[in-house]
Amino acid sequence: MDTKIGSIDACMPNSTDMCSAANGAVSTVHNSVPTSVVKNPEATLGRHLARRLVQVGITDVFTVPGDFNLTLLDHLIAEPGLNNIGCCNELNAGYAADGYARSRGVGACVVTFTVGGLSVLNAIAGAYSENLPVICIVGGPNTNDYGTNRILHHTIGLPDFTQELRCFQTVTCFQAVVNNLEDAHELIDTAISTALKESKPVYISVGCNLPGIPHPTFSREPVPFSLNPRLSNQRGLEAAIEAAAEFLNKAVKPVLVGGPKLRVAKACDAFVELADASGYALAVMPSGKGLVPEHHPRFIGTYWGAVSTAFCAEIVESADAYLFAGPIFNDYSSVGYSLLLKKEKAILVQPDRVVIANGPAFGCVLMKDFLEGLAKKLEKNTTAYENYHRIFVPEGVPLKGEPKEPLRVNVLFQHIQKMLSGETAVIAETGDSWFNCQKLKLPKGCGYEFQMQYGSIGWSVGATLGYAQAVPEKRVIACIGDGSFQVTAQDISTMIRNEQKTIIFLINNGGYTIEVEIHDGPYNVIKNWNYTGLVDAIHNGEGNVWTTKVYCEEELIEAIETATGEKQDSLCFIEVIVHKDDTSKELLEWGSRVSAANSRPPNPQ
Repeated sequence: MDTKIGSIDACMPNSTDMCSAANGAVSTVHNSVPTSVVKNPEATLGRHLARRLVQVGITDVFTVPGDFNLTLLDHLIAEPGLNNIGCCNELNAGYAADGYARSRGVGACVVTFTVGGLSVLNAIAGAYSENLPVICIVGGPNTNDYGTNRILHHTIGLPDFTQELRCFQTVTCFQAVVNNLEDAHELIDTAISTALKESKPVYISVGCNLPGIPHPTFSREPVPFSLNPRLSNQRGLEAAIEAAAEFLNKAVKPVLVGGPKLRVAKACDAFVELADASGYALAVMPSGKGLVPEHHPRFIGTYWGAVSTAFCAEIVESADAYLFAGPIFNDYSSVGYSLLLKKEKAILVQPDRVVIANGPAFGCVLMKDFLEGLAKKLEKNTTAYENYHRIFVPEGVPLKGEPKEPLRVNVLFQHIQKMLSGETAVIAETGDSWFNCQKLKLPKGCGYEFQMQYGSIGWSVGATLGYAQAVPEKRVIACIGDGSFQVTAQDISTMIRNEQKTIIFLINNGGYTIEVEIHDGPYNVIKNWNYTGLVDAIHNGEGNVWTTKVYCEEELIEAIETATGEKQDSLCFIEVIVHKDDTSKELLEWGSRVSAANSRPPNPQ
């Protein structure tokens, strides 16, 4: 996304100064009275903020009203290019902004002071972990209350109003507390530009008495300016390319593996260019699924150690050289630290750094520049893909069930696979859907999102809302477990209100299946709901909604035909009843290894 934002009547700091807003940097300004009043009723802080959001590509803002943000919301919704999407709670508003940012490149939510801010905090932390630029806007206290020793409602009962700010310092890359109209435009512009440059969330608090006051600094349309692109150190880039090319050209069967940081590095196209030029087999880490084209002729699947897609791990782990572009190796992606990889065989390419085996590291080298340069230096080598092609055996079709036989999960996903096209996108909730959705083969143009680093149960309901709002031309297919759905079910209401046409497969197996496979206990059993009945109650005769329960393959086929045919313009909620022990073999393997990692005894002191 070519993003432009702007200053109004003053020069902003140069790009080096702007980038210096490190994690934890705080900008706070104190009380002042506006020096003059202008005649234009739109020359207000609220309208300036609204225009800035529209300029960076945001057309929908996810909100929960509270008394400290009501005037601000008035001015935001007065902006013709900005839609207000009212959510049922702050957590879902944050999740929705996360889902929106995954498609649009940036998202925004608006909540009220402390009681709203601390509620949205978990979603903002998830966006931080996934490198998503989310602008979290909070309606703050009246500017006259700062420094007065007063105790306000919605706080924890202390006259110090900084609790919320301090919480956000660790999960945002810039914080602006706007209590002064003179510097408000600069703080807002710096916050938004920092979110875009760092690809992380930012926090903006706006005093509740400021949004509607005209001020000269807002009297003209904001002047857009382009964010200066970051540049590689040219000598370091050339040295990194030369060293990597020498390393890879000596290898017999090298492979490429794409990771989740391809997104933040904006290097997906460069990665494909490298794959095309090199001829190497091409795999993806689980959290990078959707960033690497699965229709590529040498794509071999998801590399996830012991739970990789069929025959992918054998090729990656037997390679004598592997280039990982934008990886995150945590206990989940490494399957409890059990990956059979060797550092001396690896090139690790991060957004601005390249490390080659046990040897040199090159800083100030941008991933996009490095991959593009390396593509010109590699000799073609298709050995790894030929090995994969030789050992690959296509996955069998699930056995045909008996008439009215209880539905199996592998049969469900066989039918979901047939639904995918360039006009669809898949949202996979934390749980067994991680593993089943990983096995889906994404056609060209099909979106795919899930939250692996943070793994917040319930994320998918809000994220589905936000993603579908961002790309109304795609039909979102969400796969959500019953336990996860119970956390955030309310915002099905917001999907209905905004006429979304998502298809939700609610997989009802009676509990927290992913937790069961890590460590079982009575706490993993949940109260069963009548999920279709709940959605019908939320629908309440307003909007286009269709619900059904399916127990067998015949009913599933009929439901999918209805959802994609007669009810294609409706939100379709399909509750799929499956056995509580019908889990993927990948979850069983992964769960046992993560459990082993979690239960390691303390090291001897």
